[in-house]
Amino acid sequence: MAGSGSCGEREAEVAGSQILQAPMDTMLGTRLQTQQRSSQSGREISLWSSGFGMKLESVTPFLGKYRPFVGRCCQGCTPKSWESLFHRSIMDLGFCNVILVKEENTRFRGWLVRRLCYFLWSLEQHIPSCQDTPQKIMENTGVQNIISGRAPGGAGEGQVPDLVKKEVQRILGHIQAPPRPFLLRLFNWALLRFLNCVFLNVQLHKGQMKMVHKAAQSGSPLVLLSTHKSLLDGLLLPFVLLSQGLGVLRVAWDPHTCSPALRALLKKLGGLFLPPEANSLDSSEGVLARAVVCAAIEQLLASGQPLLIFLEEPPGAQGPRLSALGQTWLGLVVQAVQVGIIPDAMLVPVATTYDLVPDASCDTCHASVPLGLWTGALAVLRSLRGWGCSRRVCVRVHLAQPFSLQEYTINSRSCWGSRQTLEQLLQPIVLGQCTVIPDTEKEQEWTPLTGPLLALKEEDQLLVRRLSRHVLNASVASSAVMSTAIMATLLLFKHQKGVFLSELLGDFSWLTEETLLRGFDVGFSGPLRCLLQHTLSLLQAHVALLHVHQGDLLVVPRPGPGLTHLARLSAELLPAFLSEAVGACAVRGLLVGRVPPEGPWELQGIELLSQNELHRQILLLLHLLPQDLLLPQPCQSSYCYCQEVLDRLIQCGLLVAEENPGSQPACDTVRQRLSAKLLWKLSGDFTDSDSDDFEEAEGRYFRLSQQSRCPDFFLFLCRLLSPLLKAFAQAATFLHQGRLPDTGEACISLAIHRGWLRVQGMGSACGGPSSGLLWPAESGYLEQLFQFLQATAQEDGFFECADPNLAFNAIWTFRDLGVLQQTPSPAGPMLHLSPTFAIRENQEKLEQFIQQFICS
Repeated sequence: MAGSGSCGEREAEVAGSQILQAPMDTMLGTRLQTQQRSSQSGREISLWSSGFGMKLESVTPFLGKYRPFVGRCCQGCTPKSWESLFHRSIMDLGFCNVILVKEENTRFRGWLVRRLCYFLWSLEQHIPSCQDTPQKIMENTGVQNIISGRAPGGAGEGQVPDLVKKEVQRILGHIQAPPRPFLLRLFNWALLRFLNCVFLNVQLHKGQMKMVHKAAQSGSPLVLLSTHKSLLDGLLLPFVLLSQGLGVLRVAWDPHTCSPALRALLKKLGGLFLPPEANSLDSSEGVLARAVVCAAIEQLLASGQPLLIFLEEPPGAQGPRLSALGQTWLGLVVQAVQVGIIPDAMLVPVATTYDLVPDASCDTCHASVPLGLWTGALAVLRSLRGWGCSRRVCVRVHLAQPFSLQEYTINSRSCWGSRQTLEQLLQPIVLGQCTVIPDTEKEQEWTPLTGPLLALKEEDQLLVRRLSRHVLNASVASSAVMSTAIMATLLLFKHQKGVFLSELLGDFSWLTEETLLRGFDVGFSGPLRCLLQHTLSLLQAHVALLHVHQGDLLVVPRPGPGLTHLARLSAELLPAFLSEAVGACAVRGLLVGRVPPEGPWELQGIELLSQNELHRQILLLLHLLPQDLLLPQPCQSSYCYCQEVLDRLIQCGLLVAEENPGSQPACDTVRQRLSAKLLWKLSGDFTDSDSDDFEEAEGRYFRLSQQSRCPDFFLFLCRLLSPLLKAFAQAATFLHQGRLPDTGEACISLAIHRGWLRVQGMGSACGGPSSGLLWPAESGYLEQLFQFLQATAQEDGFFECADPNLAFNAIWTFRDLGVLQQTPSPAGPMLHLSPTFAIRENQEKLEQFIQQFICS
C-alpha cells in the first residue's frame, strides 16, 4: 500500500526505501519541523478527512532486494523439495495486484474493451468440464464393493443393491456437484467487481506463484493448506488461483457455516462438504459415507484438480485452533497417497492477511448461525456501504514453498521417544513437590478426532496431526505483518497512555525494521506518513486524535472494550517476536525472587543468570503456554526451542555473556590437565570418539545488558504475552470463588448464542469431541469466566484480557494441568475442581506460579 497523492507537508514525506534506514535523528528533525507549524488550525480535521480520503495504490516494495523472502519449506523434513522448487532469482520478481484487471489482461483492445474488461476477462478463463465425475466415482472399487455387498455396510447385510446405489448417489450429492462453467464465470465477474470496491489491492508475490506453477508441472495434484482469517478466504483464494492459470480450485467448506441454499450454490462453484454420516463409526451408514468421500477425493486428486483445505477453525469460533474438519480432509489426501491412488501430492501452505478482516465484528462472540444467501447478500451490501473508499483495506495472499507429501511421510520423524501430559510435567513443580522437569515432551492435543480419522491407523493419525501442525507453522511464518498489527502493538504495549504523532513515526519505523530483521515480511510500502494516515483511519473507532498547541497530534487509544480489538490485531505480530517474548518473561520469572519488580534496571543487571536456570525457566513457560499459540514444529524438540530462545535474547542484545567469578576463565588452558585417554591412538582404532572424553563444561552465565534501549525493549517483549498470562492469572483467581459450572438452560442458551455450542435435532445442545466445540459444562464455566474477565477489566482497565478465546485457553490449560477435572454424566462430562486444587493454598501457588512471568 502506498499513497499516490501529496500528504500535505514536504517534511513529513519519508521515502519508502528509507523507512527502515532512516536514523532516529531524522525522525527527531521531522518532529521539530512539524511542531513549527503551530499556526495551522484545524489540523486534526484535515488529518481525518482530507488526509485519509486520498487515493492509495500499490508501489514497489520499499525494501527492494533486501525484502525477506519468506515461505521456504522445512529443510530437515523435505530437503529435496527445499532445493528443487526454489531458485534465488525468483526473490526479485516482485508483487502483482491480482484484482487489477485492465485492457492488457484481455485479447482485445479498444475503448469498449476498457469498459468491459472485467467481463471479457472472466469469459477467457479456462474452466475444464467435469460432467463425468459422478460416474467415475460410482465405478470406484471401494464404492462397487459396498454396492455389491463385498464390503461391510453394503448390500450383503440385507440391503437391496439398488437402494444402496441410491444412497451412494444421495451422499455424493451432499458432498459435491459438477462445477457449472457459466455460473463460475458470472460469479468471478461479480466477485472481481466486489473485491475492487472493498479492497485497495490484493498483493501476490510473483516468485511464490512461480514456485507453485513449477510444482504443478511435476504432474502431482496441488493441495493448498490455508489459515482461516475470514469467511471470504474461501472465495478469494479460488479467484486468485483461477486468475493465475491454475484452474478451478475445489474448496472444502465447513457445512455448519452455510445454510442448505448456500451449500447448493457453493457446490456448483466447486465446493466440497463432508456428509454428517461420515462421523459415525458403528453404523453401516458411516461406512458407506466414508467410502464415498474417499472415492470422491481419490477421483479429484487423480484428475489433477487443486484442492483447498482450511487448517484453522472458522473465524469467530471459540475452540481449538486446528480444525478437526481440516485434519479430516488432509487425512483423506494422505490415505489416497499411501494406498497408491496417486504417486504423490504437492502440499502448499497458504495464508491470507488483511489490514482489517472485512467480516470481523468488534465483538467476536456473535451468534453462530449458518450463513444463508440472504444473509450473505446483506453482508455484501453492508461491506459496500461501510467499507467505502476511505476504509478500503489491503490484502496479501501468501503461497509458501510447495513440498512433497511422499517425501515428508518418508522423512518425518519425532525428536522424542515418550511424551507426558501437562499434569505430569508441571503440577508437581507448581505445588512445590518437585524441582526437576522431566526430560520429555508435552502431550497436548485439543483438536478432536473425527470418524474418518479414527478409521485410519494410529500411526497415520499421528502423521496427520504432525503434518497439520507443521504446515500451519509454515503458513503463519510466511504471513506478512500488516500495518494495523504494528500500530495496534505500539498503541497497546508501548504507548497506551498516548503518543505524539511525530514520535509514532519513529516507533513505527523501528518496529517495522525489527520485524523484518527477524525474517518476517510486512504487507505495506510507501511514504511513512501516508502509511500512518491510512492505518489510523482504519483504527479510528478505537483511536482518538487530540490537537495540541505545538502543532503536533496526540494519538490515544480509546479506553474500554476497543482495547480488546487492538489486542486481537497485535496477536498477528506475536509470531515474529514469540521467542524473545518467551525468553523475556522467563528472565522476569528468574528475577522475581531476587530483585524487587520496581527496582532500577541497573540493579537487575547485577544478577548473574546461569544457562541452566534460564533453560529451566523457559521450559516451564513453554509447558504452560498452549500449543495452539506456540505452534512448534514436530521435528523440533523443546530443548532445541529453549536454546533458540536463549540465542534470540543474545542476538537482540538483552543478554550478555559473563564469566562466573569463582570459576577458571575459559581462555586459560595452561592449567587444564589432559586426560590420558586423549593420547594418540592407532589409525584404525575407532572404538570411541575423542570428543566423548572431554569433561562437560561448566554452565555459562549471563547478565541483562545495560544499554539504554534495553529496559524499554525488555518491557515491550514481556507485555506481548501479558494478555494471555493475565487471563491465566485471573482464571486462577476465579478459582477462589468456588462456583461450580452453571449448566442451566439460561447458561446453555447464552453459550449457543455466543457460538460455543451448536444445536442439533430437537433443540439439544451438542458439542464435545465430535464437533470440536464445548460440552455444556465447559461452556457454562467458560461463560462464567468470561463474565469475570469482563468485570475485572471494568475495574482495572485490562480490557485486552477480556477475550473469550483467552478464557477458552485458560480452561483447557487448567484441565490439562489437573486443576479442573471431568466426570461423566448424561448431559456430557461435568467440569469441577480437582481435589488437589480445591485447597486454597494450592490455588494460591498456581496463581503465584503464573504471576512470576507477568510484567506489570
